Amino acid sequence: MGNRLPATSSSEKQSKSLPIDTIFKFPSSMPKWPSGGGFASDYIDLGGLQVHQTSTFNKVWTIRGGGPDDLGATFYEPSQIPDGFFMLGSYSQPNNQPFFGWILVAKDTSTDQSSSNETLKKPTDYTLVWSSESLKTSQDGHGYIWLPVAPDGYRAVGYVVTATPDKPSLDKVRCVISELTDKCESENWIWGQGKTSSASDFNVYSSRPSGRGIQAQGVGVNTFIVKNGSDDNSSSTTIACLKNNNFSNFSSMPNLQQVEALFQAYSPWLFFHPKETYLPSSVNWYFENGALLYTKGEEPNPVAIQYNGANLPQGESNDGAYWLDLPVDKNAKERVKKGDLQSAEVYLQIKPMLGATFTDIAIWIFYPFNGPGTAKLGLIDIPLGRIGEHIGDWEHLTLRISNFNGILYKVYFSEHSKGIWVDAPLLEFHDGTNKPVAYSALSGHPNYPKPGLVLQGAGDVGIRNDAAKSDKFLDTGAKYSIVSAENLGLGIVEPPWLNYLRKWGPNIVYEPGVEAQKVERLLPQNLKPAFARLVKILPNEFYGEDGPTGPKVKGSWSGDEGS
Repeated sequence: MGNRLPATSSSEKQSKSLPIDTIFKFPSSMPKWPSGGGFASDYIDLGGLQVHQTSTFNKVWTIRGGGPDDLGATFYEPSQIPDGFFMLGSYSQPNNQPFFGWILVAKDTSTDQSSSNETLKKPTDYTLVWSSESLKTSQDGHGYIWLPVAPDGYRAVGYVVTATPDKPSLDKVRCVISELTDKCESENWIWGQGKTSSASDFNVYSSRPSGRGIQAQGVGVNTFIVKNGSDDNSSSTTIACLKNNNFSNFSSMPNLQQVEALFQAYSPWLFFHPKETYLPSSVNWYFENGALLYTKGEEPNPVAIQYNGANLPQGESNDGAYWLDLPVDKNAKERVKKGDLQSAEVYLQIKPMLGATFTDIAIWIFYPFNGPGTAKLGLIDIPLGRIGEHIGDWEHLTLRISNFNGILYKVYFSEHSKGIWVDAPLLEFHDGTNKPVAYSALSGHPNYPKPGLVLQGAGDVGIRNDAAKSDKFLDTGAKYSIVSAENLGLGIVEPPWLNYLRKWGPNIVYEPGVEAQKVERLLPQNLKPAFARLVKILPNEFYGEDGPTGPKVKGSWSGDEGS
């Protein structure tokens, strides 16, 4: 299924070409997904409201300045809508990336067709919330943004954009009965008059459900939200998202065969820095090579960990009563710290997201050891001794795939205690396949979509995160296991180590102040002020005060990434 736009006019062709004028296409054609259930059937029933994800659009209006990279934005309305379906709102995208748009259209499938219970109704009027007539920025004509006025008991789930000052027809869109709507919030900045968003100006943002997670029913329509300075009436509460009232049956989610086909199609390639010492391993390799379980109060008597963590404490909470550590023997410890790339496998969590209209495949990667950091103090790089080290390191990538058609729309890259979503058009793909490429930065293993230096800090002072391609890599599709698919009926048995909710490393590794003083004593006098500034802004994770918890304790396990 491709993204299609109408042919541009001769006047548009004369304008300067923009990235959005190129329609994004995956490097390889899409496979035919295994059949079964409601996955990839193009339609999802939310409970009296059937929705369809369309990627065919007519262009309404383009502005060529402001917004991300000062390239403006373009506004569209869906075209080729299936019979019986209706537009819910307009779509917008920044001009600084290739076109890769989609939006939901809807059909009333309720059994009670009385006027008081229709799931869709026409608006009673429109309110003009903004026009571009006063702007001096280059634009194709003028744009006008209208808010549909919903009947009592109904909500507008999108704005309408026109290229004339005339009100849209009342037949143009439909509003949705309130019981099938959910609260929305703004997500990414699409457009504003400046080069950055300003709370005092008019801005356009993408929208998403406010509540997101494996139990949340909110469904994103992919319309946009406008905020007009301090005008509360233009806030994100004006526009609603949808709600999946059929959420509990998960009929739109992929079955096990479909999950495996999706992962084989999109499994990322993870590249390590040429100087990387601390590589991943499988969890069982770590256990088999001497990892130990410690119990508080019995520190001199750790026990070896059995296959799959069969003897690890299960459930309860991270109470500090247990932790894992490297082998006691010095040589074994140094060997295990370096991991074992040949044994490495990834662990998949299958999650319903956005009201089960999308599937998230979270890809968890285990490293026995997180290496020390390196500081950048202007033009000088300073090794930080033990600062940044800790035993046990869990990182992850997440694929977000549409349940309407099986298309990969974005990838999440974990980066220390946070991360970023990257849309498919901005990803690097491996060797003509549809498999995204990720880069694991040196020593600390945060994941990035591109090679290069990312500096954690301020100005030219911070912690280096260096990512580069080398002959050390992990093809995540080569060795993987699905370890969790809660409530999806896929027959997945969770390994005992997944339900070990305590620390995967000792609580206190070293005294951070002492380590900082060791580094500072070795610095020339002119670098000490910069180092003092760095120490003040370092997050706790760089002091190695706590061993990490496992995947199931992370907020993203049951919630959304980056929330």
